[in-house]
Amino acid sequence: MLFQFGFYSSVLLISFTQGIVYSALILAKAIKTQNKSNYLLSLFIFLCCLYIAPWMLGFAGWYDNQPYRDFLFYTPFQHLLFVGPIIFFYTQSLLNPSFKFSKKEALHLLPGFIYLLYITAIWVYDKFIFGDYYFYKNGMDKDFDYWYQKLGLVSMIVYFILSIQYYNIYKKLMLQVVSYADTILFKWIKTYLIAFLVMLLLPIFFDITGVFYPEMKSYQGSWWFFLFFSIVMYYIAITGYSNPLNTTIPFKMSFFDKNPILLLNENQTNETENSIDIQYETFEESNSPEIEHWKSKIETLIQDEKWYQNSELTLLDLAKKLGTNVSVISKTINQGFEMNFNDCINSYRIKAVKNSLADGEHKNSTLLGIAFDSGFNSKATFNRAFKKNTGKTPKEYIETL
Repeated sequence: MLFQFGFYSSVLLISFTQGIVYSALILAKAIKTQNKSNYLLSLFIFLCCLYIAPWMLGFAGWYDNQPYRDFLFYTPFQHLLFVGPIIFFYTQSLLNPSFKFSKKEALHLLPGFIYLLYITAIWVYDKFIFGDYYFYKNGMDKDFDYWYQKLGLVSMIVYFILSIQYYNIYKKLMLQVVSYADTILFKWIKTYLIAFLVMLLLPIFFDITGVFYPEMKSYQGSWWFFLFFSIVMYYIAITGYSNPLNTTIPFKMSFFDKNPILLLNENQTNETENSIDIQYETFEESNSPEIEHWKSKIETLIQDEKWYQNSELTLLDLAKKLGTNVSVISKTINQGFEMNFNDCINSYRIKAVKNSLADGEHKNSTLLGIAFDSGFNSKATFNRAFKKNTGKTPKEYIETL
């Protein structure tokens, strides 16, 4: 097989090979753990490798020799209209264990399949009807058509924005339903979305650079773009492979109507009773008899029975114990306590820590031990919650005693 080894082709070959290796490793991990998000990450890395391939093979002499030229012309390598949806699906699968690939999700892939049909039709006409290059008579690969590159970029930007919106909704929901939100907000989500944003900005940056340095628009000049793209891809592959986190809180949502987020459980029969409307619930004090009734019950359960000591306490746990639904408990905490569930439980934990400090327990025990006994599950979460509640760090607070 033809491959002219040179500096440009060899460097991209290394990046391409490493990407394929990591795609395979992530796929193997997905098969072993049956993790949906890893399947999607593996596919994303594989699509990134294909994106690099035409330039790598071009520098290796394929565009200058047959039958390699025809292989590059009639085989789509840059699947720009698939990349955005895959990133969006990956985000959902990481954050929502109830995510499933359905007909609705399949519609997001339709533009990508239409492009594949377009390339197939060109191949059939050129090879079997016209018998020569008709659509390729200008010698330009269709993957590099201006309209396709820009449409692909717009598509990826749209799905990047949707992924950010989905993550923001997830963060708001977790603050409403769990008492350990900090531990499941996933720094990895921010990391790979920032890395993907860099991928989106690269073509824009090089287009602007090309205005001032026209040589960057040449075939060799474009090599720098694919080099930096490869570096970002490699970073996502390595960090994604080592990411062990997946959320365990399932939910349903819609971008296009104002239905509330729905918490799902195995025995759910009435979705309205398990809904959390994060868009419209506000922290306005309410003195309604119903709110006061449930507020009193919640205070008794959390404070007197010390439920705040459960580091994995959820809104659903309270609802089950009190014999009601999560919608009622969420509304009561938002309007009765004027805060979200996560902050509410942490306020009881901070109060317990302050009582322990006032009793001098920090002289016989570590501060972290006191925090863990009060229901916190990490030092970072404790420090953030304490500073938010008191305006001081734990050490600063101890100095005031």
